Amino acid sequence: QVFPSQDPLDRADFNAVEYINALFPTEQSLANIDEVVNKIRLKIRRLDDNIRTVVRGQTNVGQDGRQALEEAQKAIQQLFGKIKDIKDKAEKSEQMVKEITRDIKQLDHAKRHLTTSITTLNHLHMLAGGVDSLEAMTRRRQYGEVANLLQGVVNVFETLPKPFLCPLRVKAAQNELGQQILADFEEAFPSQGTKRTGGPSNVLRDACLVANVLDPRIKQEIIKKFIKQHLSEYLVLFQENQDVAWLDKIDRRYAWIKRQLVDYEEKYGRMFPAEWCMTERIAVDFCHNTRAELSKIMRTRAKEIEVKLLLFAIQRTTNFEGLLAKRFSGCTLADGTGKKPEVPPPSTNPFLEDETGAETDEIVMEKSDTDKPKKPKVPDNPFHGIVSKCFEPHLYVYIESQDKNLGELIDRFVADFKAQGPPKPNVDEGGAVLPSCADLFVYYKKCMVQCSQLSTGEPMIALTTIFQKYLREYAWKILSGNLPKTSSSSGGLTITSLLKEKEGSEVAKFTLEELCLICSILSTAEYCLATTQQLEEKLKEKVDTSLMERINLTGEMDTFSIVISNSIQLLVQDLDAACDPALTAMSKMQWQNVEHVGDQSPYVTSVILHIKQNVPIIRDNLASTRKYFTQFCIKFANSFIPKFINHLFKCKPISMVGAEQLLLDTHSLKMVLLDLPSIGSQVVRKAPASYTKIVVKGMTRAEMILKVVMAPHEPPVVFVDNYIKLLADCSTDTFQKILDMKGLKRSEQSSMLDLFRLRLPAPPPGGDGSGSLSLSAPTPEQESSRIRKLEKLIKKRL
Repeated sequence: QVFPSQDPLDRADFNAVEYINALFPTEQSLANIDEVVNKIRLKIRRLDDNIRTVVRGQTNVGQDGRQALEEAQKAIQQLFGKIKDIKDKAEKSEQMVKEITRDIKQLDHAKRHLTTSITTLNHLHMLAGGVDSLEAMTRRRQYGEVANLLQGVVNVFETLPKPFLCPLRVKAAQNELGQQILADFEEAFPSQGTKRTGGPSNVLRDACLVANVLDPRIKQEIIKKFIKQHLSEYLVLFQENQDVAWLDKIDRRYAWIKRQLVDYEEKYGRMFPAEWCMTERIAVDFCHNTRAELSKIMRTRAKEIEVKLLLFAIQRTTNFEGLLAKRFSGCTLADGTGKKPEVPPPSTNPFLEDETGAETDEIVMEKSDTDKPKKPKVPDNPFHGIVSKCFEPHLYVYIESQDKNLGELIDRFVADFKAQGPPKPNVDEGGAVLPSCADLFVYYKKCMVQCSQLSTGEPMIALTTIFQKYLREYAWKILSGNLPKTSSSSGGLTITSLLKEKEGSEVAKFTLEELCLICSILSTAEYCLATTQQLEEKLKEKVDTSLMERINLTGEMDTFSIVISNSIQLLVQDLDAACDPALTAMSKMQWQNVEHVGDQSPYVTSVILHIKQNVPIIRDNLASTRKYFTQFCIKFANSFIPKFINHLFKCKPISMVGAEQLLLDTHSLKMVLLDLPSIGSQVVRKAPASYTKIVVKGMTRAEMILKVVMAPHEPPVVFVDNYIKLLADCSTDTFQKILDMKGLKRSEQSSMLDLFRLRLPAPPPGGDGSGSLSLSAPTPEQESSRIRKLEKLIKKRL
């Protein structure tokens, strides 16, 4: 592997005899034997020389390695000695540097301490003079000069060490100054009574500047006392026992505070510093007082609250909160004088712009729109709920009102439907949605927007419950209640339908108007389903985050899904029932007497005629809901094909020609069913793959049944194997039906059945060992057998 060679002598499987035979293949070649021997000897000599040279070259390798190792060890020892010398010299240099810099550090510390001492002495001198001047100015109430001086004194005081006498004097001067300012404000604005003996002055204005520098509690006390004195008249005028305090005169409260704020701006606007935001503080304190007073009076007179009065009060209150948001920033809501209300998170509702202005105007008592200011968006209004929160416990009045209104609305829908009758057939519209559906959801949207403006808490949950109630009522009273009735209701079999099927009588078909009505109800239910899902999303946007999980309209969406399913089932039943007489006629024909194969049989023509009459109407009326039209096609195929196979088994006995005619008829029906989704349409569309698969599978089974019937039953083994191969059905019932269709005698059938049981494939491991294969779901024939057994049982009971 290391030295690849093409020489045969180097091969691992070298064979001397073969090598010699290769060198001397014939007798004549032996003449060169001496030359070959000489070459081999020369090669052997060269190999010996090479081996000798290599062996000699390796004799001195060990000695050279030991010598190189000794030289390396000596070099390492020399290097270690040099490194140690360098380290010793570095330590000596570091010690020398420390001795040199020790004196310099001492001088630096001394200089810094001396500078600090001089600065402290200067500050003490300044502080002592400042405190003296501060005490003198305080006694003379020179607050303007005090404000400028006090800030400097406080700044110097903060830089000094604490164990000094002067800082104690500063604290005492500040306390005295604060108490004196509070006394001045108490004298100018007495807390008792509503009459003001004093008023704004330059002294008080300068005192406010001083209060900015003093302890923040002084400033808060001044603000508290002034606002309390300023609003004392309001608490007297709008006491609970006053007629003006009730909700119908709530405008007067807000008019009063507007006048007071204007009065404050004119008289006291320049007395307080702008950063105190006194105007906003007065308005916020007014809101808190109003909220408490309204809560108390509404608890006392709860029985007198009507929905119009409540909405009127809420509208006026939210308008006032909107004015506050336009006038003030809300900066005072976060400090100690007020509590900032919780603001709902910004909504992701794409229709928020449409809901924040025009729809606010709907919450009014009067019908006039002239004096309704638009309410700003809730997330942009820091004052939202600062007063209107008090109405939330009484919103049950609004909820009850909406419950009553929605009940009346549903009753009106029912009455209008009875008066106007079902919608007129209009294929061009593609199954129009009932107008009442849009009216219902428009009213829902209005209620949702109103309630979200009133509260985003529990009232929204109560309103959602009302929505759920009337969504279900609309589904059952308007949609399900107006579906045409059939003799086999709810998709189940009744005695009437069974008897009619047996007798072969005509089952009443839906009229064109009834078909259009079913399609219209289906389209309406689909619209309701989609809109209910959107309604749920909107409600979750409007409600508080903590309550989102309690909003769930899945049950109502399931109700509309049931209406859709029932509508499709009605359409399937109608078309299925129309085809029943033709299938009954097929089973009653004498197939053993058919002499020649012709065109399709009359029953096939009848089935195709019914399909061409019904399916285009249904397709055109479900043009806007193509997926449900596809469901209709699939359900019809799943219903018709097993029924066709069931009637096929009733055609007995069948001759060879009769079986060929049935096979032709089956193929014709298969082609029609494959073309069912686009039958009678000018625009030919490819049928959905799911539908095509069902038709091909079902009708192919019918064709296989007929091919088995056409096959000769002799020899029996071949016939049984052919049956198992074509139908892959191990049910003895099905095999028995095939034998009946062939018209075999009972004795022949008995031997055939025994042979069939012997030829059945072995059941899979873990099976029950029965004669039939274990299937995941019953076959259409098994389902038909169950239905027939039920039919016989009912007739026996009759």
